[in-house]
Amino acid sequence: MAAPINMEVYSDALVVLGTAGIVVPLVRRFGISPVLGYLAAGAVLGPLGLGSLIKTFPFLYWLTVVDARNVAGIAELGVVFLLFIIGMELSFERLKLMRRLVFGLGSLQIILSATVIGGIASLFGNPPTVSIILGLCLALSSTAIVIEVLSNHGRLATTAGRTSFSVLLAQDLAVVPILLLVSIMGSRTESSVMTNIAFAFVNATLAVAAIVIVGRLLLRPLFRLVASTGSPELFVAAALFAIIGAGFAAALAGLPMALGAFVAGLLLAETEFRKAIETTIGPFKGLLLGIFFFTVGMNIDIRELIREPLLLVASVVGLIVIKSVLMIGLARIFRLSLPTAIETSLLLGPGGEFAFVGIGLATSLGLVAYDVSSFVLTVTSITMALIPALALAARRLAPRFRGPRMVDPELTIAPAGGTGHAIVVGHGRVGQVVCTLLDRHGCPYLAVDNDAAAVPEQRRSGREVYYGDATLPEFLRACGVMDAKAVIVTVSAPDAIDEVVRQVRALRSDIVIVSRARDAAHARHLYSIGVTDAVPETIEASLQLSEAALIGLGQATGLVIASIHERRDEFRLELQQAAGLTGDKPSNSIRRKTLRRP
Repeated sequence: MAAPINMEVYSDALVVLGTAGIVVPLVRRFGISPVLGYLAAGAVLGPLGLGSLIKTFPFLYWLTVVDARNVAGIAELGVVFLLFIIGMELSFERLKLMRRLVFGLGSLQIILSATVIGGIASLFGNPPTVSIILGLCLALSSTAIVIEVLSNHGRLATTAGRTSFSVLLAQDLAVVPILLLVSIMGSRTESSVMTNIAFAFVNATLAVAAIVIVGRLLLRPLFRLVASTGSPELFVAAALFAIIGAGFAAALAGLPMALGAFVAGLLLAETEFRKAIETTIGPFKGLLLGIFFFTVGMNIDIRELIREPLLLVASVVGLIVIKSVLMIGLARIFRLSLPTAIETSLLLGPGGEFAFVGIGLATSLGLVAYDVSSFVLTVTSITMALIPALALAARRLAPRFRGPRMVDPELTIAPAGGTGHAIVVGHGRVGQVVCTLLDRHGCPYLAVDNDAAAVPEQRRSGREVYYGDATLPEFLRACGVMDAKAVIVTVSAPDAIDEVVRQVRALRSDIVIVSRARDAAHARHLYSIGVTDAVPETIEASLQLSEAALIGLGQATGLVIASIHERRDEFRLELQQAAGLTGDKPSNSIRRKTLRRP
């Protein structure tokens, strides 16, 4: 006879999994961060939300989490996986390259923010220990949400994105010492605080040293052995073993499991298996972190919104303003521009997910009272929910503080015009190849591009490229389109291609226009608006692939090239006929002759 199952545990697990499978996809459709979705779901479906109404409405038993302890163990693994990923991102090479912002700006931001916030907390009557913990935990920002927002808007490569990332790296490095400090403060030994700190430091150093030594000796050989089997299942098992094993080793030494996982991540970041491991544990990390944020949301007491609304709003605004003002001042000291400082400060002004870890640990150790913890975590969650709105405000506000920019002299050079030349529109990767071949065959040309950052650099390297907008008739005339033999469009944006073709054809009905096209449908469209020849990327890729394959299979090179040219002509004719053309376009040989030097 099967043993009875714990219905309460299974029902709570189903609620969490249902949130991951139903609620999160729904919030994604509205452009909301999954982290915020998990937090909101935890607050609503947790014991402090609808779960508190089970006695009145018994059916809520199956829709809410009855006991947070039923999923707490899995949530702890989410923190372990998060620290492991952070360790893998913090490779020693990356830290070396970004050391000025990470160890300079990031460290100062943590110290100053923690000092100011802790001082304000003490003014409200909190003991020194509580003030220190609150200051340190609230000084940190949300790595998960900030990186996601920057990535979604393509801002990671900007100066503000790199600065935010550097400060977040510094904060991630500070997490482990903060957790150790909280654990030391919560120890119930009769020894002095300094003795506890010294003992904990020695203990942590020995434990970390042991993990590093064992990891360096075993991790790389282990993954080489597993990778040689070619089994994805064994690779997953090895990755999970490395993460949980390192965490378990840290726990045996009395340290947080997250510390061991962090060290394992640092070690594996230097190996050739880094990307494969990140891909392998991605689904586990996402689900476990989701459960972690769900349990974090369960600690949010929605009743705080009603109990002290004015204090809550003041605390939310105060936290963001304090951290933002300090960040702007530090960024300016480090000679970052004011727009960059503003955008970075608004992204890092809110609290972060580690406030829930640190303050939650302090509460479980009896260092922070439950009512203080509940209020502070509610403030933190609201500020985190405001990150997308603050990021939008930063993108709109920051440009207003940009001073007048010096115009590069290379951008003011006007096209020289010419006669019997080709005009190459776009000087990116495709355009540069086209220009190189025109040079090789002695065909005169003039290249234009609207990238204000790239044009000066390309001109200084010897390229004959001019800055301007080829969709403007006046600029096309300045490029000598009235006396040119051909216009070659190499840009990738379909709308831009269409507009260039229309403007050129409106000025010259007889000029040869050769244009890049996205696919066959786009090529048919271009033929219909007047291009002489359209080159679809998909068709050209398939023809080149076929050519390489046929030659690799031993076919005669000359016959293969001839058949490829024949098939290309067939494609061209099909596309022209589909566009309603009657075949009166110039032939290939005529088009090639028009580009030769007279």
